Amino acid sequence: MADHRDRIFRPTQDGASYVHQKLGILKSFRDWWRREHSALGSYPALRGVLQVTKDFVRESLPEHRRRRYGDMDYDWNYRVDTTSATVGWRTRLLGLLHTSYQPIEPEFFRDVIGKLAIDFAQFTFIDIGSGKGRALLLAAEYPFARIVGIELMPELDLVAQDNIRKIRFPPRFENHEGWCSHIEAFCGDASDYVFPAEQLVIFLFNPLPEWALRKLVTNLDRSIREHARRVYVVYVNPVFRQVFESNPRFVKLYSTPQCAIFENAEWIRGQAISDPYTP
Repeated sequence: MADHRDRIFRPTQDGASYVHQKLGILKSFRDWWRREHSALGSYPALRGVLQVTKDFVRESLPEHRRRRYGDMDYDWNYRVDTTSATVGWRTRLLGLLHTSYQPIEPEFFRDVIGKLAIDFAQFTFIDIGSGKGRALLLAAEYPFARIVGIELMPELDLVAQDNIRKIRFPPRFENHEGWCSHIEAFCGDASDYVFPAEQLVIFLFNPLPEWALRKLVTNLDRSIREHARRVYVVYVNPVFRQVFESNPRFVKLYSTPQCAIFENAEWIRGQAISDPYTP
């Protein structure tokens, strides 16, 4: 895999392009303020600034940092760095203006992906907001055709690149055709992502604010209309599930407070998901 360090992925209609760019705190804050002020008004936007400041100070305390080390078991087992505990202050602050990084619990990921009754080899897995790449590495335990991650924060994407290069799976995966070794991670704005014309499993761990999620869903809707194929959306911590529920393009197949799974309506064929509650 090519080394894309220090380059920002900018998907275009003609393919991927790269430009040197750094995500700035001041620009991110201006953009955040403009959206909040426009949507809510001055006073609620000011309260939002105070809340962001309060959250940043609280998360910087040693006690909260120690708590973040609670997600280290996966890293110890696989010799990678996907924990939220080692995220730098700058990226944590940017995360409060966009969406904070949180790695998914491995067993929960496996449980959710296991509900898809599909031939994984026919699908590309795309992680929106891939962070340090834990979901990408977990997805590699399944025989997807390929795995792609899109992450806004350059610091997190660089760690994901390192994790992809050095991941060593346990013996049960060695010389085994049941796992995917074609993994790519790119840095860029997922709301501008041009989806490949392949059958897709799109994974989201609440990675976007509502306005950006709506933009992403509009792009996905357009992509499905232009290139008809089967698409699944696995939305963990579905805070803005109504964005999908209100779009007639998507049919909800499974829903709990922790996760919702959708499929594009044109490809509904019988029971597309294994229901653990069905005898």
